[in-house]
Amino acid sequence: MDTYEPHIYELSQPGKHGTNLPRMDVPESELPTDLLRHDGMNDFPELTEPEVIRHYTRISQRNVSVDTTFYPLGSCTMKWSSRLNEEVARYAGFAAAHPLQDAVDSQGALRLIYELQGYLGEIAGFSDVSLQPAAGAHGEFAGILAFRAYHLDRGDHDRIEVLVPTAAHGTNPATAAMTGLKVIEVKGHACGGVDLDDLRAKVSPRTAGMMLTNPNTLGLFENQILEVCEIVHAAGGLMYGDGANFNAILGIAKPGELGFDFMHYNLHKTFSTPHGGGGPGSGAVGCTEELAPFLPGPRVRAVHKADASATADPGQQITGAETSPLQYELFTPAKSIGRMKSFHGNFGMLVRAWTYIRTLGEEGLREVSEIAVLNANYVRVRLKEIYPQAVERICMHETVLKGQIAGAPKDIRTLDIAKRLIDYGFHPPTIYFPLIVAEALMIEPTETEGKRTLDTFIEAMRQIAREAVETPELLHAAPTTAPVRRLDEVRAARQPILRYDREAISRVRAE
Repeated sequence: MDTYEPHIYELSQPGKHGTNLPRMDVPESELPTDLLRHDGMNDFPELTEPEVIRHYTRISQRNVSVDTTFYPLGSCTMKWSSRLNEEVARYAGFAAAHPLQDAVDSQGALRLIYELQGYLGEIAGFSDVSLQPAAGAHGEFAGILAFRAYHLDRGDHDRIEVLVPTAAHGTNPATAAMTGLKVIEVKGHACGGVDLDDLRAKVSPRTAGMMLTNPNTLGLFENQILEVCEIVHAAGGLMYGDGANFNAILGIAKPGELGFDFMHYNLHKTFSTPHGGGGPGSGAVGCTEELAPFLPGPRVRAVHKADASATADPGQQITGAETSPLQYELFTPAKSIGRMKSFHGNFGMLVRAWTYIRTLGEEGLREVSEIAVLNANYVRVRLKEIYPQAVERICMHETVLKGQIAGAPKDIRTLDIAKRLIDYGFHPPTIYFPLIVAEALMIEPTETEGKRTLDTFIEAMRQIAREAVETPELLHAAPTTAPVRRLDEVRAARQPILRYDREAISRVRAE
């Protein structure tokens, strides 16, 4: 049941107003009657300015965000977003740039895109990058379209199957199906990786490629990744890398050097740009030289000013200390699958990611992954005796535990544990994912959390385990301190009340 607090919303009183308009300095004139609004004019609230400001401030203080609490949402990498990134993205030259400006008037923005393409390619070991896609699944879609176009361009029309492991992200099979290809599931083994025997049995001349997340959704590195890539390539297929968990291997492993042909980067995860609530995002993609002609466009390239038709070395990157002999222009690859989004992708996200990379540099990016992995294993070791580990292995950036507490009633579920965490001031981790783990708790601390925060979270999880055994009713009633109590989540998804409606709320409460 949710807390009903009408005094938060029902503040209007007739006669109140928050502005004083100046005396008109032009003659009055009557508006045409067809422009006048007659319905709903009495619905506007009448409030003073302080009442309006206090209302919205109170509401904002009820939001849960990474600015206010630890946000261990597994597979989402809800790291702290540096305010420096935000400041740079707000520079007038970036924020006020119009996407229809001529290239000659947008050289700074184009240079940033060009440099970011180069940085991402170097970090992941790919020759070419496109920043067009606006989300991870969008990048997946671009990748599988590129796979299909590559095979068709070679006259290979029979490659209609995409291999997807059981530990894949849910968007992987959905993406393959959306492109018209058939999804073939590949089993995993007891240690959390791909079952090579099952993979060998399922690759064939029909295999367009394989989609693989590494580290996978169990938070585990695919130890046999070289063999996996070799098997798929030997059958004529291509390897797609889901980069959602790239935060675990920055500066340590390059997917392009491991054998992947195409990968999407979640700039809104790994590279700190803020996300949540449906956006904004950026699912930039990188690929090998063979697949570059099929990338979505437009992309940016550098050309010599003296000869605009002579393309510079695409790997050439320039620093701010140099006097550039180059200018930057948009181009579309020869066999491009087409545009994935209007203009040049989510440009503000690109600015933030560029700033993040330039701030940290090579050593800093590696340290990001080292600390993220250390934090996840610290949580894993401190909790695994109470919340069993899904697979008994050292994890990468996240750990998957089970909400199965010894001695607790059988009706205590992972959902109860997650709801009780809210009472302790923490956002719950991802639950019931991956689907192959019963009562899954997927915890990703990220590198931006310190030991004190992790210790406080761990103690809360331990206390909840004690409550589950001694006073399970506390977990069933949770959350008890949040503005909204436990919802009928199915109904909330199907029949949402998206704005304050006194009659609708009263009806739901009565039911």
